[in-house]
Amino acid sequence: MEEYISNGRIARALTIAGSDSGGGAGIQADLKTFQELGAYGMSALTAITAQNTLGVQGVFPVAKEAVKAQIHSVGSDIGVDALKTGMLFSAEIIEEVAEAIAFFGWSKVVVDPVMIAKGGAALLQVEAVRALTRKLLPLTMIVTPNIPEAEHLTGMPIRNMADKLEAAKKLAGCGARYVLIKGGHEAGAEAVDLLYDGSGYMELTGKRIETARTHGTGCTFSAALTAGLAQGLSVEEAVRQAKAYIQAAIEDGILIGSGHGPTNHWAYRNRQFVTN
Repeated sequence: MEEYISNGRIARALTIAGSDSGGGAGIQADLKTFQELGAYGMSALTAITAQNTLGVQGVFPVAKEAVKAQIHSVGSDIGVDALKTGMLFSAEIIEEVAEAIAFFGWSKVVVDPVMIAKGGAALLQVEAVRALTRKLLPLTMIVTPNIPEAEHLTGMPIRNMADKLEAAKKLAGCGARYVLIKGGHEAGAEAVDLLYDGSGYMELTGKRIETARTHGTGCTFSAALTAGLAQGLSVEEAVRQAKAYIQAAIEDGILIGSGHGPTNHWAYRNRQFVTN
C-alpha cells in the first residue's frame, strides 16, 4: 500500500470527461487507469455516449450546472491532487470547468483535447475550440493532442518533427506550460512523441504496433499521466510512465468487439508483477 501513498496520503485523481458505454475510452478508461497506477479515481461526467467498438451511436451532453455540481462536490470534500479533462463537448461546459479549476486553484491540470472518436464522430462542437484555447489552456499544466487535434487547434499542417515543434510553440503560446504532441498518427516503424516545456523539447520513441485495438489510447495515456502527477512525479517522469503504460496496453491487446477494440488496461501491472 505504501507505493500508492504520496506525502502520507492517497493520491487523488479526477477525470472530467464523457462516458463510453463500451468501456474502452472516456471516464471508464480513465478510472481503470487510475486504479491500475495506484491513484484514487473520481469523475465528473460531461456527456453520456452510446458507443461500442464499431462507433458512436449517440452523444447526450450533461447540463453545465450538473458538471459544475459534480466538480464542486469532489473538490470541496475529497480534494484533487491532479485532474484531466477529456471530452468536454461544448463551450459552456468548458467555461464551467475552467471556472471550477480557477476557483479551487488546481495546478496539475492535464488537457486531452478530445475532438473526434476513432470512428469519425465529432465529440467537440466547433465553437468549443475557441473556448478551449482561450479559457482552459491558460490553466493547463500539460496538453496532450494527437497530430490531427494539434492541427485543428493550431490551424497548421504537421508533417514532420519541425512542424510538431512549431505547433507545440503555438499551443504553449495559448498558456499551456507543457505540450505533448503524440506521434501515433504518423507513418513509420516508431511512434515519436514531442514534449515541449516552453523553451526546449525532447522526443519519446516507442515501437509502432499494427493493430486495430487502439480505442481509447488518448484517454488512457492522459489518465496515466494524471495518475503520475497526482503521486508527485515530475512532468517528465509522469510522461515516461504514461508512455510505458500505453505501450504495454497496446502491445498486449485484448480481443473485444469487431471494430476498433480497446487497449489492455491491466497489461502494465501484469508486466510489473512478472518482473517482480
